[in-house]
Amino acid sequence: MTRLPTYFVSHGGGPWPWMKAQYGGAYDKLEASLVDIKRQIGSRPKAILVVSGHWETAQFTVSGSPAPGMIYDYGGFPPHTYQIQYPAPGDPQLAARVAALLNAAGHPASVDLERGFDHGTFSMLQPVYPDADMPVVQLSIRHGYDPAVHLAAGRALAPLRDEGVLIVGSGLSFHNLRQFGPGGALASHAFDTWLQHVLLELAPSDREQALLGWSEAPYARHAHPREDHLAPLWVALGAAEQEQAACVYHEDSFFGALTVSSFRFGEAACKEAA
Repeated sequence: MTRLPTYFVSHGGGPWPWMKAQYGGAYDKLEASLVDIKRQIGSRPKAILVVSGHWETAQFTVSGSPAPGMIYDYGGFPPHTYQIQYPAPGDPQLAARVAALLNAAGHPASVDLERGFDHGTFSMLQPVYPDADMPVVQLSIRHGYDPAVHLAAGRALAPLRDEGVLIVGSGLSFHNLRQFGPGGALASHAFDTWLQHVLLELAPSDREQALLGWSEAPYARHAHPREDHLAPLWVALGAAEQEQAACVYHEDSFFGALTVSSFRFGEAACKEAA
């Protein structure tokens, strides 16, 4: 198997794949970009490692259950969304491998045998693997949101890309819930413009330095009052830090007014991929 790219995806709001009747076509573009990941990577991975912005711990923690349950970490949605099942298997062997790589690199990590899938994982994966037949392991982000720590963690996990493991950082390029709508239009556009410039135009060393100082970006704290949904990006990039980035999803009308994006790091197997 050839080396897999890594991804940072803007995963959308709550359990949206199970609410198409309510949302209409609002998520069509995001859904199409997620479905297209399978074409881009070319071959079926052995497993997926999801770095979820919805799981935050004092030290890096990996989900190690062979049959993860569901975590409905959202509120105010229709009753049926609290009955959703995404019965993808876990992969205890991969969980142990992830923890070992992090520990060997000096980043204390442990395995949680009880952790289930939060919506940063199951909502994002539903369009990609709707049959829920792909082994999935989650990795937490770390308290403090230190970009250097998360970039280094990604660096430590890079060998997984040669072992058939697809690394996906799941967050949102704009995550200010109080500004989800017209109030967030300016901030999301300004921050996204900066992010596009940094990821797509700067040399790898300059790209990393810019991300270390991300809070100085235009409207940074308006876009991310807390950087829990940005930290998965750092891990995904760290695992492919010298490689080219590509924007694989972009729209400026998310929730009616917001600018959001997703990115791939590393080459796609299908060269015509966006």
